Amino acid sequence: MRDYFEEQLEELHVRLTEMGSLCVKAIEETYEALNSRDRAAAEKIMGRNGVIKQREREIENLCMKLLLLQQPVATDLRVVSAAMKMSTDMERIGNQAAEIAEILLTGDVEIPEGKVHIQDMAQATIDMVNRSMDSFVKQDQKLAEEVIRYDDIVDNLFLTVRKDLSAGIGSEEKLMDLLMIAKYYERIGDHAVNIAEWVIYSVTGEHPTEDVEK
Repeated sequence: MRDYFEEQLEELHVRLTEMGSLCVKAIEETYEALNSRDRAAAEKIMGRNGVIKQREREIENLCMKLLLLQQPVATDLRVVSAAMKMSTDMERIGNQAAEIAEILLTGDVEIPEGKVHIQDMAQATIDMVNRSMDSFVKQDQKLAEEVIRYDDIVDNLFLTVRKDLSAGIGSEEKLMDLLMIAKYYERIGDHAVNIAEWVIYSVTGEHPTEDVEK
């Protein structure tokens, strides 16, 4: 029975890793579509979001099966619970990428050369999601903590973008589109932080935000 449970945990690990890779790819595609103004690439992101949603449902079903049928001990229960929470944040990352893609499909977004730091935000969030998934694969608490600290960089970039846009670069509609894209990247960074926090919980049994509340 324990061998079967270990096999199921390994499958859960693999599925989470695959879902994380899909999320990273979606963010990378928003970056590429943003720079090239490629509507076909934006449409591809919308399709990828459907795959990400399906992966979340599969992971949730696997987690429920492990919880209800296998009666895991405390440490395993922690890992399974964290995995379920992480998949929810990954699904939301997919949603944010799709929201950016929709703006690129319906609007006429153009980034003024050297004026707006949205590309920097995209790269930073790609790095955060990559690192959060890496911390999960390695069960590396220090790497997860680095992701949490890195969120300050994304937040500061968002403030810089907002300041750049307040200078009135382009039409009002284009400015709003750019600001919304920046906001979605900021939210992706927040979800990467959530993933990192659940990694820490799965390793230590304590959630970082609970420590702050104490």
